[in-house]
Amino acid sequence: MSAEKTQQSAGTRAAIRPASDFGIELHPGVEDLLYDSTALAKAYGGASLKDIFATKLVTTCVLTACTGGLLFGFDQGLLSIILVMPKFLGDFPAIDESNSSSASFNKGLMTAMLELGAFLGAILVGFVADKYSRKVSIGVGLAWFVVGSTIQTASFSVAQLIVGRTLGGIGIGMLSCTAPIYVSEVAPPNVRGALLVMEQFMIVFGIVVMFYITYGTRIIESAWCYRLPFLLQMIPGFFLGIALFILPYSPRWLASKGRDQECLDTLVRLRNLPATDPRVQAEWLTIRVEATHNHEALIERHPQLIGSGLKTELKLEAASWVDMFKPAVIRRTMIGIMLMFFQQFVGINALIYYSPTLFETLGLDSALQLHMSGVMNVLQLVAVVAAFFFFDRIGRRPLLLLGSVGMCVAHTIVAIMIGLFSKDWASHPGQAWCGVSFILIYMLAFGLSWGPVPWAMPAEVHASSYRAKGVALSTCSNWLCNFIIGLITPPMIKNIGYGTFIFFAVFSFLSGVWAWFIAPETKGRTLEQMDQVFHSHAAAHDQEMKEQITRVILGQTAREAASPQPNASDDKIADVYIERK
Repeated sequence: MSAEKTQQSAGTRAAIRPASDFGIELHPGVEDLLYDSTALAKAYGGASLKDIFATKLVTTCVLTACTGGLLFGFDQGLLSIILVMPKFLGDFPAIDESNSSSASFNKGLMTAMLELGAFLGAILVGFVADKYSRKVSIGVGLAWFVVGSTIQTASFSVAQLIVGRTLGGIGIGMLSCTAPIYVSEVAPPNVRGALLVMEQFMIVFGIVVMFYITYGTRIIESAWCYRLPFLLQMIPGFFLGIALFILPYSPRWLASKGRDQECLDTLVRLRNLPATDPRVQAEWLTIRVEATHNHEALIERHPQLIGSGLKTELKLEAASWVDMFKPAVIRRTMIGIMLMFFQQFVGINALIYYSPTLFETLGLDSALQLHMSGVMNVLQLVAVVAAFFFFDRIGRRPLLLLGSVGMCVAHTIVAIMIGLFSKDWASHPGQAWCGVSFILIYMLAFGLSWGPVPWAMPAEVHASSYRAKGVALSTCSNWLCNFIIGLITPPMIKNIGYGTFIFFAVFSFLSGVWAWFIAPETKGRTLEQMDQVFHSHAAAHDQEMKEQITRVILGQTAREAASPQPNASDDKIADVYIERK
C-alpha cells in the first residue's frame, strides 16, 4: 500500500468509533458469531415458514419493497388479454394483424418499450440507491410509474401508449431493482433467500390477479374494457407511497453513511431483539466492519477522486461503474448479468405476454386460449410459493439445474407436437393437449428455479459497496433481454412457428450448462462473508483490512485475528451463546 493510501486509510480508521462509545457491553459470545458467518445464520433460527415471517416489521418491509414486482406483474397480466381485445384492436388498428402488415412488429414494440424504460430505470438505481438511500430510490421509481400509468390510461394512439409504457417502465425498473437490494439488507441471514423469493412471488401474484381482472373487464363494450385495468394497476402504488413513511432505512446503507447508532437502532427494530442480544451485536459489528472496509477500499481504488463537489462525485460515480468490470469483481458482475440473460431467453415472458397466440398454435379456440393462459399463470404462482420452502433448504444451484432440465424437455416436446401435427389439430386432439400440458410443466419448472433465483442471487454475491450497482447491472440485463424477447416473439411465432420453442429449448439447455460450470452456491452465507464463495485473489487483503477494522471497533488495539475453535461446530456455537425463545 502506498504511503498516501496508508495515510488516508489510517486517517479514516482513526475516525471509527469503538463499540464502547455507544454504551454497549458486548456479549461474551459475540466474537464467535462475528467470525463465523454460518454460526450467525444458524443462531437466528431455521428456514421454516414461521422463521420467514417471524418479525412483523421485516415482513412489512419485504412486502412493501416488492410492490414494484407486483406492478410489473400487473402489466404482464393485463397485456396478454388486452392485446386480443376486439375493442382495443379497433381503437389501435396499427396493432391489429388483420389490418396491418407491420402489426406484429408494432405489437412487439408497444409491449417491449416498458422493458426498455425499465432498463433505463435500473441504471438510475445504482446512483440514487447509494447516494440517497434505498427508500428514496423506491419513492422516485413510484413517481415515474404513476406518470406512465396515467398516460397509458388516457392514450388514444399507439405513440401515446409507447410513451406511457416507457415512462412507466422507468419506474418499474427502479422499483424492481431496488427491492432485492433492500430486502437482502433488512432480512435475517437464515431466511434471506426465502424473502428474496418474494420479489418473484409478487410478480407472479400480480400477473394472476390482473389477468383475471382484465378477463372480467373484457366484456365491457366501451374503451373502459382496457382503460380500467390500466387505471387499477396504480392502486398498489398509492399504498406503497404511504408505506414509505414507516419503512426504515437499510441498516447497511446507514452504516455506509457513518450513522452507526441509527444502524443499531434499526437492527433492534428489525430483529425485535434487545441491543444486548449477541446476534444483534454480531450483525451490527459485521455491518460496520463491512461498511468501513468498503469505504477504505474505495480510497485505495481511487485516491485521486476522494473529495467534495459535483464534478468529483460524477467522476467517482463513473469510476465505480468501471470497477464492476475489474478482475476482483467481474465474476460476480457477470453472474448477475447471465442469470437475468437466461431468465429471459428461456422464454418466460414470451409465454406470459403472448400466451393466447401461442396456445392458438396448438389448436385451441379463443375461449380455451384465455382459460389456459390463466391456468398457466396460476401454476407459476404455485411453483413460486413452493420455492419459499426449498430455497434455503436445497440451495440455489440445484434448483437452477433441475429447472433447466425441465424447461428444455418441455420446450422440445411442445416443438415436436406443433411441428408434426399443427396442420390438422382436429384429428390429433391428444397431441394438442400433450403440448398444452408441457407448457404447464414448463411454468412449474421455471417458477421453482429460474424465476426466483436470478432475482435473489445478484443481491447476495456482491459486497455492500458494489451491491447497488451489481444488482442494477443484473436488472439492466433482465430488462434489456426482456425488451428483445418482447420485440422478436410476435414475428418469430408468425414466421417460424414451432421453431420458436426450439429457440427457447436451446437456451434452456445452455442455461443448465452455465449453471453446472459457473453458478455459485450462496445458501447459508451472510452478505459480509461472500468472498469465501468466490475465492477472490483479493480476499486475503480484504480480510486483513477487515480484521484490523474489527480490532478497532472491538476496542482491542492488539490481538491476533480471532476465529472459532477448530472443533466447535456451528450448532454448538449457536446453542452455547443464543437463548432461543
